Amino acid sequence: MVTAPLSSLRLTRIEYAAAGIHLFEFRAPDGAALAPFEAGAHVDLHLPGGFVRQYSLCNAPGERHRYVVGIKRDPRSRGGSVAAHDRLRVGEFVAVSAPRCHFALDEAAPRSVFIAGGIGITPVACMVQRLRQLGRPFALHYSVRRRDEAALLDLLAGPETHLHVDEERGLLLDVPGLVAAAPADAAVYCCGPAPMLDAFEAAARARPGLAWRVERFVPLADAAHAPAHEGGFSVRLAASGRTVAVRQGQTILEALRAAGLDVPSSCEQGICGTCETRVLEGLPDHRDSLLSDDERRSNRTMMICCSGSRSAELVLDL
Repeated sequence: MVTAPLSSLRLTRIEYAAAGIHLFEFRAPDGAALAPFEAGAHVDLHLPGGFVRQYSLCNAPGERHRYVVGIKRDPRSRGGSVAAHDRLRVGEFVAVSAPRCHFALDEAAPRSVFIAGGIGITPVACMVQRLRQLGRPFALHYSVRRRDEAALLDLLAGPETHLHVDEERGLLLDVPGLVAAAPADAAVYCCGPAPMLDAFEAAARARPGLAWRVERFVPLADAAHAPAHEGGFSVRLAASGRTVAVRQGQTILEALRAAGLDVPSSCEQGICGTCETRVLEGLPDHRDSLLSDDERRSNRTMMICCSGSRSAELVLDL
Protein backbone atom coordinates (compact mmCIF):
# COMPACT_ATOMS: atom_id res chain seq x y z
CA MET A 1 0.00 0.00 0.00
CA VAL A 2 1.26 3.47 -0.89
CA THR A 3 0.05 6.33 1.30
CA ALA A 4 -0.37 9.71 -0.36
CA PRO A 5 1.95 12.14 1.47
CA LEU A 6 0.49 15.28 3.03
CA SER A 7 1.52 18.87 2.37
CA SER A 8 0.55 21.96 4.32
CA LEU A 9 -0.85 24.23 1.62
CA ARG A 10 -2.21 27.75 1.89
CA LEU A 11 -5.82 28.39 0.89
CA THR A 12 -5.30 31.31 -1.50
CA ARG A 13 -8.76 31.84 -2.97
CA ILE A 14 -12.41 30.95 -2.38
CA GLU A 15 -14.58 31.69 -5.39
CA TYR A 16 -18.31 31.39 -5.99
CA ALA A 17 -18.93 28.87 -8.79
CA ALA A 18 -22.69 28.19 -8.68
CA ALA A 19 -25.53 27.99 -6.18
CA GLY A 20 -24.09 26.17 -3.16
CA ILE A 21 -20.74 25.50 -4.87
CA HIS A 22 -17.44 27.23 -4.11
CA LEU A 23 -14.02 26.74 -5.69
CA PHE A 24 -11.12 26.43 -3.23
CA GLU A 25 -7.59 27.11 -4.51
CA PHE A 26 -4.51 25.83 -2.67
CA ARG A 27 -0.85 26.73 -3.26
CA ALA A 28 2.47 25.96 -1.59
CA PRO A 29 3.39 28.78 0.81
CA ASP A 30 6.88 29.06 -0.69
CA GLY A 31 5.65 28.97 -4.27
CA ALA A 32 7.13 25.53 -4.88
CA ALA A 33 5.73 23.26 -7.57
CA LEU A 34 3.06 20.84 -6.41
CA ALA A 35 2.94 17.14 -7.24
CA PRO A 36 1.62 16.56 -10.77
CA PHE A 37 -1.81 15.05 -11.31
CA GLU A 38 -3.77 13.21 -13.97
CA ALA A 39 -7.12 14.29 -15.32
CA GLY A 40 -9.78 12.83 -13.02
CA ALA A 41 -7.57 12.83 -9.92
CA HIS A 42 -8.63 13.84 -6.42
CA VAL A 43 -6.95 14.97 -3.21
CA ASP A 44 -7.76 14.45 0.46
CA LEU A 45 -8.47 17.63 2.43
CA HIS A 46 -8.03 17.55 6.21
CA LEU A 47 -10.78 19.91 7.28
CA PRO A 48 -11.70 21.65 10.56
CA GLY A 49 -13.46 19.31 12.95
CA GLY A 50 -11.27 16.33 12.09
CA PHE A 51 -12.96 15.58 8.77
CA VAL A 52 -10.94 14.04 5.94
CA ARG A 53 -12.73 14.25 2.61
CA GLN A 54 -11.86 13.58 -1.02
CA TYR A 55 -12.48 16.23 -3.68
CA SER A 56 -11.77 16.09 -7.41
CA LEU A 57 -9.30 18.50 -8.94
CA CYS A 58 -10.98 20.68 -11.56
CA ASN A 59 -8.08 22.80 -12.80
CA ALA A 60 -6.06 21.84 -15.87
CA PRO A 61 -3.59 18.96 -15.63
CA GLY A 62 -0.13 20.34 -16.13
CA GLU A 63 -0.68 23.17 -13.66
CA ARG A 64 1.91 22.71 -10.93
CA HIS A 65 1.36 25.95 -9.03
CA ARG A 66 -2.09 25.21 -7.60
CA TYR A 67 -4.81 22.68 -6.82
CA VAL A 68 -8.44 23.75 -7.29
CA VAL A 69 -11.40 21.76 -5.99
CA GLY A 70 -15.11 22.43 -6.19
CA ILE A 71 -17.15 21.71 -3.06
CA LYS A 72 -20.93 21.75 -2.83
CA ARG A 73 -22.30 22.64 0.59
CA ASP A 74 -24.60 19.80 1.61
CA PRO A 75 -26.12 20.08 5.10
CA ARG A 76 -27.24 16.43 4.83
CA SER A 77 -23.66 15.21 4.41
CA ARG A 78 -21.43 13.87 7.17
CA GLY A 79 -20.06 17.35 7.82
CA GLY A 80 -17.10 17.78 5.50
CA SER A 81 -18.67 20.16 2.98
CA VAL A 82 -20.21 22.26 5.76
CA ALA A 83 -16.81 22.53 7.46
CA ALA A 84 -15.21 23.64 4.18
CA HIS A 85 -17.84 26.29 3.43
CA ASP A 86 -18.36 27.63 6.93
CA ARG A 87 -14.97 27.32 8.59
CA LEU A 88 -12.20 27.62 5.98
CA ARG A 89 -10.77 31.09 5.45
CA VAL A 90 -8.36 32.44 2.83
CA GLY A 91 -4.82 32.48 4.18
CA GLU A 92 -5.23 29.42 6.37
CA PHE A 93 -3.09 26.31 6.02
CA VAL A 94 -4.77 23.01 5.17
CA ALA A 95 -3.21 19.53 5.05
CA VAL A 96 -3.68 18.26 1.49
CA SER A 97 -2.67 14.85 0.19
CA ALA A 98 -0.80 14.20 -3.02
CA PRO A 99 -3.24 13.54 -5.88
CA ARG A 100 -4.55 10.04 -6.55
CA CYS A 101 -6.59 8.92 -9.55
CA HIS A 102 -9.25 6.21 -9.73
CA PHE A 103 -11.27 7.90 -12.48
CA ALA A 104 -8.61 7.91 -15.14
CA LEU A 105 -8.97 9.47 -18.57
CA ASP A 106 -8.06 7.31 -21.56
CA GLU A 107 -6.08 9.88 -23.52
CA ALA A 108 -5.63 7.49 -26.45
CA ALA A 109 -9.36 6.89 -27.03
CA PRO A 110 -10.49 7.99 -30.51
CA ARG A 111 -13.28 10.02 -28.90
CA SER A 112 -14.79 10.52 -25.45
CA VAL A 113 -18.33 11.05 -24.17
CA PHE A 114 -18.95 12.59 -20.75
CA ILE A 115 -22.21 12.57 -18.79
CA ALA A 116 -22.14 14.70 -15.66
CA GLY A 117 -24.70 15.83 -13.13
CA GLY A 118 -24.42 18.59 -10.53
CA ILE A 119 -21.13 18.63 -8.62
CA GLY A 120 -20.07 15.60 -10.69
CA ILE A 121 -18.82 18.11 -13.24
CA THR A 122 -15.60 18.72 -11.26
CA PRO A 123 -13.48 15.76 -12.45
CA VAL A 124 -15.03 16.00 -15.90
CA ALA A 125 -13.97 19.65 -16.22
CA CYS A 126 -10.38 18.55 -15.62
CA MET A 127 -10.72 15.85 -18.30
CA VAL A 128 -12.24 18.27 -20.80
CA GLN A 129 -9.33 20.68 -20.37
CA ARG A 130 -6.88 17.84 -20.94
CA LEU A 131 -8.59 16.66 -24.12
CA ARG A 132 -8.58 20.20 -25.46
CA GLN A 133 -4.84 20.37 -24.77
CA LEU A 134 -4.42 17.15 -26.76
CA GLY A 135 -6.81 18.17 -29.54
CA ARG A 136 -8.97 15.06 -28.98
CA PRO A 137 -12.68 15.00 -29.88
CA PHE A 138 -15.29 14.69 -27.13
CA ALA A 139 -18.89 15.45 -26.24
CA LEU A 140 -20.09 16.63 -22.82
CA HIS A 141 -23.67 16.32 -21.57
CA TYR A 142 -24.01 18.30 -18.34
CA SER A 143 -27.25 18.13 -16.39
CA VAL A 144 -28.40 20.40 -13.54
CA ARG A 145 -31.78 20.93 -11.91
CA ARG A 146 -31.62 24.72 -12.21
CA ARG A 147 -29.46 26.95 -14.38
CA ASP A 148 -27.91 28.69 -11.36
CA GLU A 149 -26.51 25.31 -10.24
CA ALA A 150 -24.32 24.97 -13.34
CA ALA A 151 -20.66 25.42 -12.36
CA LEU A 152 -17.48 25.90 -14.39
CA LEU A 153 -19.30 26.96 -17.55
CA ASP A 154 -16.45 29.33 -18.40
CA LEU A 155 -14.09 26.35 -18.64
CA LEU A 156 -16.58 24.13 -20.42
CA ALA A 157 -17.99 26.54 -23.01
CA GLY A 158 -17.72 25.31 -26.56
CA PRO A 159 -19.58 23.40 -29.26
CA GLU A 160 -18.83 20.10 -27.52
CA THR A 161 -20.76 21.05 -24.37
CA HIS A 162 -24.51 20.45 -24.09
CA LEU A 163 -26.16 21.87 -20.96
CA HIS A 164 -29.40 20.22 -19.86
CA VAL A 165 -31.48 22.15 -17.29
CA ASP A 166 -34.18 19.87 -15.86
CA GLU A 167 -36.63 22.57 -14.80
CA GLU A 168 -36.42 24.32 -18.18
CA ARG A 169 -36.93 21.19 -20.26
CA GLY A 170 -39.39 19.57 -17.88
CA LEU A 171 -37.66 16.19 -17.94
CA LEU A 172 -34.46 14.49 -16.80
CA LEU A 173 -31.49 13.92 -19.04
CA ASP A 174 -31.92 10.73 -21.10
CA VAL A 175 -28.86 8.92 -19.81
CA PRO A 176 -29.72 5.48 -21.32
CA GLY A 177 -30.29 7.14 -24.69
CA LEU A 178 -26.92 8.88 -24.57
CA VAL A 179 -25.13 5.65 -23.69
CA ALA A 180 -26.94 3.79 -26.48
CA ALA A 181 -25.92 6.49 -28.97
CA ALA A 182 -22.25 6.61 -27.96
CA PRO A 183 -19.89 5.53 -30.77
CA ALA A 184 -18.56 2.01 -30.37
CA ASP A 185 -14.97 3.26 -30.18
CA ALA A 186 -15.68 5.94 -27.57
CA ALA A 187 -14.60 5.97 -23.95
CA VAL A 188 -17.68 6.94 -21.93
CA TYR A 189 -17.59 8.49 -18.45
CA CYS A 190 -20.23 9.42 -15.89
CA CYS A 191 -20.09 11.29 -12.60
CA GLY A 192 -23.09 12.66 -10.75
CA PRO A 193 -25.91 11.73 -8.38
CA ALA A 194 -26.68 8.09 -7.61
CA PRO A 195 -29.79 7.74 -9.84
CA MET A 196 -27.83 9.04 -12.84
CA LEU A 197 -24.97 6.64 -12.15
CA ASP A 198 -27.31 3.68 -11.68
CA ALA A 199 -29.02 4.42 -15.00
CA PHE A 200 -25.64 4.85 -16.69
CA GLU A 201 -24.22 1.58 -15.38
CA ALA A 202 -27.31 -0.39 -16.43
CA ALA A 203 -27.13 1.07 -19.94
CA ALA A 204 -23.36 0.59 -20.22
CA ARG A 205 -23.54 -3.06 -19.17
CA ALA A 206 -26.10 -3.61 -21.93
CA ARG A 207 -23.39 -2.71 -24.47
CA PRO A 208 -20.67 -5.39 -24.28
CA GLY A 209 -17.32 -4.06 -25.39
CA LEU A 210 -18.08 -0.44 -24.54
CA ALA A 211 -15.28 1.24 -22.56
CA TRP A 212 -16.80 3.09 -19.60
CA ARG A 213 -16.08 4.36 -16.12
CA VAL A 214 -18.03 5.97 -13.29
CA GLU A 215 -17.06 7.90 -10.18
CA ARG A 216 -19.30 7.88 -7.14
CA PHE A 217 -19.27 10.35 -4.26
CA VAL A 218 -21.41 8.08 -2.05
CA PRO A 219 -21.28 4.27 -1.83
CA LEU A 220 -23.82 2.00 -3.43
CA ALA A 221 -26.53 1.08 -0.94
CA ASP A 222 -27.39 -2.46 -2.08
CA ALA A 223 -26.54 -5.66 -0.23
CA ALA A 224 -23.71 -6.50 -2.64
CA HIS A 225 -21.85 -3.38 -1.48
CA ALA A 226 -22.52 -3.59 2.27
CA PRO A 227 -19.27 -3.89 4.26
CA ALA A 228 -18.14 -7.49 4.71
CA HIS A 229 -18.42 -8.41 8.41
CA GLU A 230 -18.75 -12.17 7.95
CA GLY A 231 -15.14 -12.87 8.97
CA GLY A 232 -13.94 -16.46 9.30
CA PHE A 233 -10.75 -16.07 7.24
CA SER A 234 -7.17 -14.92 7.75
CA VAL A 235 -4.98 -12.28 6.19
CA ARG A 236 -1.27 -12.90 5.71
CA LEU A 237 0.92 -9.82 5.45
CA ALA A 238 3.58 -10.40 2.80
CA ALA A 239 6.15 -7.96 4.21
CA SER A 240 6.31 -9.49 7.68
CA GLY A 241 4.79 -12.93 7.15
CA ARG A 242 2.42 -12.19 10.02
CA THR A 243 -1.08 -13.70 9.89
CA VAL A 244 -4.11 -11.88 11.29
CA ALA A 245 -7.47 -13.58 11.84
CA VAL A 246 -10.53 -11.67 10.65
CA ARG A 247 -13.34 -12.69 12.97
CA GLN A 248 -17.07 -12.42 12.53
CA GLY A 249 -18.22 -8.84 12.97
CA GLN A 250 -14.92 -7.37 11.72
CA THR A 251 -13.77 -5.87 8.47
CA ILE A 252 -10.20 -6.53 7.36
CA LEU A 253 -9.30 -2.97 8.29
CA GLU A 254 -10.75 -3.36 11.78
CA ALA A 255 -8.92 -6.67 12.31
CA LEU A 256 -5.58 -5.17 11.26
CA ARG A 257 -6.05 -2.19 13.55
CA ALA A 258 -6.99 -4.46 16.44
CA ALA A 259 -3.71 -6.30 15.80
CA GLY A 260 -1.83 -3.03 16.24
CA LEU A 261 -1.21 -2.16 12.59
CA ASP A 262 -1.47 1.45 11.43
CA VAL A 263 -3.27 1.15 8.10
CA PRO A 264 -4.22 4.31 6.16
CA SER A 265 -7.91 4.87 5.50
CA SER A 266 -10.31 7.74 5.04
CA CYS A 267 -13.92 7.26 3.95
CA GLU A 268 -14.15 3.62 5.18
CA GLN A 269 -17.02 3.17 2.72
CA GLY A 270 -15.13 1.92 -0.33
CA ILE A 271 -15.27 5.08 -2.44
CA CYS A 272 -12.03 7.02 -1.83
CA GLY A 273 -9.29 4.47 -2.54
CA THR A 274 -7.10 5.41 0.44
CA CYS A 275 -7.01 1.83 1.72
CA GLU A 276 -6.58 0.17 -1.70
CA THR A 277 -4.21 -2.76 -1.23
CA ARG A 278 -2.57 -5.16 -3.65
CA VAL A 279 -3.76 -8.77 -3.46
CA LEU A 280 -0.97 -11.32 -3.93
CA GLU A 281 -2.96 -14.50 -3.30
CA GLY A 282 -6.55 -15.42 -2.54
CA LEU A 283 -9.95 -14.34 -3.80
CA PRO A 284 -11.40 -11.05 -2.49
CA ASP A 285 -15.09 -10.46 -1.92
CA HIS A 286 -15.30 -6.99 -3.44
CA ARG A 287 -17.80 -4.66 -1.74
CA ASP A 288 -16.44 -1.27 -2.84
CA SER A 289 -18.11 1.30 -5.09
CA LEU A 290 -14.87 2.35 -6.78
CA LEU A 291 -13.27 -0.41 -8.83
CA SER A 292 -14.54 -1.09 -12.32
CA ASP A 293 -15.99 -4.47 -13.34
CA ASP A 294 -12.71 -5.39 -15.05
CA GLU A 295 -10.67 -4.35 -12.02
CA ARG A 296 -12.79 -6.51 -9.74
CA ARG A 297 -12.44 -9.50 -12.04
CA SER A 298 -8.66 -9.09 -12.10
CA ASN A 299 -8.50 -9.27 -8.27
CA ARG A 300 -5.23 -7.33 -8.33
CA THR A 301 -6.33 -4.88 -5.62
CA MET A 302 -9.09 -4.49 -3.04
CA MET A 303 -10.47 -1.94 -0.58
CA ILE A 304 -9.80 -3.46 2.82
CA CYS A 305 -12.16 -1.07 4.61
CA CYS A 306 -15.24 -2.85 3.26
CA SER A 307 -14.30 -5.91 1.18
CA GLY A 308 -13.87 -9.41 2.54
CA SER A 309 -12.60 -12.76 1.30
CA ARG A 310 -14.09 -15.69 -0.58
CA SER A 311 -11.03 -17.79 0.22
CA ALA A 312 -9.77 -19.05 3.56
CA GLU A 313 -6.70 -16.81 3.32
CA LEU A 314 -5.74 -13.61 1.58
CA VAL A 315 -2.13 -12.61 1.09
CA LEU A 316 -1.86 -8.81 0.95
CA ASP A 317 1.00 -6.52 0.01
CA LEU A 318 1.31 -5.10 3.51
